[in-house]
Amino acid sequence: MATDLAAALAGVRALLLDLDGVIVLKGELLPGAREALAELDAREVPYRIVTNTSLVSRLSLSRWGDRLGAPIQASRIMSALSASAAYTRHRHPGEPLFVMASTDALTEFSDQHLLSGEEADRPGAQAAAVVIGDAPEAITFDNLNRAFRLVRGGAELIGMHRNPWWLTPDGPTLDSGAMVTGLEFATERRARILGKPSPDFFREAAAELVDDVRVAGGRRLRRGDIAMVGDDIRTDVLAARRVGLRGVFVLSGKHTRADVETIARGRRGRAPDAIAPRLLEVVRALD
Repeated sequence: MATDLAAALAGVRALLLDLDGVIVLKGELLPGAREALAELDAREVPYRIVTNTSLVSRLSLSRWGDRLGAPIQASRIMSALSASAAYTRHRHPGEPLFVMASTDALTEFSDQHLLSGEEADRPGAQAAAVVIGDAPEAITFDNLNRAFRLVRGGAELIGMHRNPWWLTPDGPTLDSGAMVTGLEFATERRARILGKPSPDFFREAAAELVDDVRVAGGRRLRRGDIAMVGDDIRTDVLAARRVGLRGVFVLSGKHTRADVETIARGRRGRAPDAIAPRLLEVVRALD
């Protein structure tokens, strides 16, 4: 297996790493993750943490990683939350937004015009965009109904991601992608998805790595030199492959080898470039 993994990763010079299922699982650091990140830093391998986690800001994720013993700079994190805030900042500058997210997540939108629930309830209220993120306390019937009305009134519907569920300490848990899909059904509008598996999300993350290598004076990085490491065969691995990145599936998260085989049969043989037990084996197989 190690030989096959090394061959599949030959020429890989940078990595995109999922967070849940690759570095942490159910809120705890996965075995070997600390060592893998330390080895990447020691070898000066460029990487980004690319995650659909949208419950907290990048700064909070960085601090959480420090507490777990896996220090990750906030600047090395690209989340569905940060991508959504960057998009609305560029696409709807100064315009009103209705964002369903946690108090901490809303700090990513700190320089933007956010409507309160009371403002969204006013007769004739309008928004340039409605943004759905992870926030159990914010995804209430009242807020979903406000979002529904604003989208019907012309607001762009934005989903930070479309994940239907994820693994928490309590077990499999409903994710906000289910709410995005429900609003699409009710409003008859297609949401713009800004996290994984959006091709734009992977392109932007790859572009950041290309810039890292350019600034460091290294040989130009191509997309085929970058591998996405994830535990979700659809959202991570196959989505990354569709934009020309390599896809590495790890068995440390929510999907199994049997899931890979089932999905590959249904997608005309689409499969990961490599399968590894966990991130540490991937890092040690890099040439």
